[in-house]
Amino acid sequence: MQLPRLFFFSGNKFNRALMEEQFILRVPPSVAERIDRLLSENESSEEDKSLDLSFCEDGRSGTFVIGNDHFPVSLMDLPCVVESFKTYDDCALVKTADIGQMIMVREPGDSTPDAVEYRHGLTPPMRDARKRRFRREPDLNPELVQRVEKDLLNIMTGATVENADILKFKSNFSIVV
Repeated sequence: MQLPRLFFFSGNKFNRALMEEQFILRVPPSVAERIDRLLSENESSEEDKSLDLSFCEDGRSGTFVIGNDHFPVSLMDLPCVVESFKTYDDCALVKTADIGQMIMVREPGDSTPDAVEYRHGLTPPMRDARKRRFRREPDLNPELVQRVEKDLLNIMTGATVENADILKFKSNFSIVV
């Protein structure tokens, strides 16, 4: 099996081969059925023959048009990068893209999302991914941090630690608190 090349030689110059551009389009079920009919080989009605996606000047909102119907669109950042793969022989997978954004098509009456980042991933296990999977900052008492910093500086200069309690264990180890 030969993998596709990213660069090829043309004359005296190396030209970058065209990389695939991919995006995730999340649509309501009614729109999904219409797109499925349009892409299938079955005959679809004349009104569903046209698809269009355009964005406003802000780059985050726009309009999706299928047939004569217009749907509002939002460009949302995903909580993590999604990798896309392709296969040529049903055996080996080749990575084709890293996808970090999703185009969300909404029903005309739905409200626009408040945040730029979509809280949930594409699959149910990624629900509230940032909240559940990434470490939170620990709650530290600033007075305790200052006391420990002062004690460490005293130890480094050879002085003693103030207000230290020594705990002795049955072994030869002791802990200074």
